Order: sequence, then structure tokens, then C-alpha cells
Amino acid sequence: MSKKQQAAEVLVRILVAAGKASPSPPVGPALGARGVKSMDFCKQFNDKTKHIVTDTPIPTVITIKPDRTFTFVTKTPPTTYLLKRAAGITKGASNPGSEVVGTVSLKHVYEIAKAKQQDANLKHLSLESICGSIVGVAKSIGIQVVH
Repeated sequence: MSKKQQAAEVLVRILVAAGKASPSPPVGPALGARGVKSMDFCKQFNDKTKHIVTDTPIPTVITIKPDRTFTFVTKTPPTTYLLKRAAGITKGASNPGSEVVGTVSLKHVYEIAKAKQQDANLKHLSLESICGSIVGVAKSIGIQVVH
């Protein structure tokens, strides 16, 4: 392995429940294998997400530097989670397309799009295109969008 490869930053992507990060899987093994103290991450993550409803899944990207220090970025919860919560259901359709398990209004879709637009990878997109994507996700899990 060259020195350049050894000095590279490592990205770790995990889904952690807001306010519930602990050294158990998935956090502990993901960070421990790279020489990072998972307790340090857990304290910072729980502090950063304490204003969010507990147990909300938060996609997190952790950047681990060669000196074993780290930074992390939290993103908005997955679209499917937000849609299911808005529709008041716990799981999507087992046969999407021919089965409808819940409904959401266009207002819900718009609110979810506004939240998702805060993510760095979606900032450049218009609210309309994000809404279109959310409607597609809703269809794929059996949620009907009503006017």
C-alpha cells in the first residue's frame, strides 16, 4: 500500500436513531474497526440530535482522518420513513402498485420536500423536482398522494 493510500480519509455511512447512538452495532464495529473511539462519536451525535424525535433514523456520514479524528454530517431522515410517518403507517405495501396502505396530501409531500432540500446533495434541486421524487417513492411503497 502506498503512503498516499494510507493517508486517505475514510467515509463511513450509517443509519442511527436520533438520540440513541451507542457503542453497540452498527456504530461500535463501524468505528472501532478504524481505530475511532465510538463513545466520542456517540456523545457528539446524541448531543447534535437531541432536538429530533427520539428513534427517528438519521443517515450519518462520518469522515475519519488518518490521525483517527473524525467529523460527521447528519442528513434528513429517509423519505420512506417521513412518508410512512405522515400516512400514519408502520410498513409499506407488500404489493405496491395494486395495494394502497395509506394516503398523504400534497401538503405533506411539500413539507417533506422542504425538509429534504436542506441536505447538501439536494440543495441544487428545485422543490418541484424533489416533490416529484417523493411522489415516486410514495407510489413505490403503496402510499397514495391525494390533492
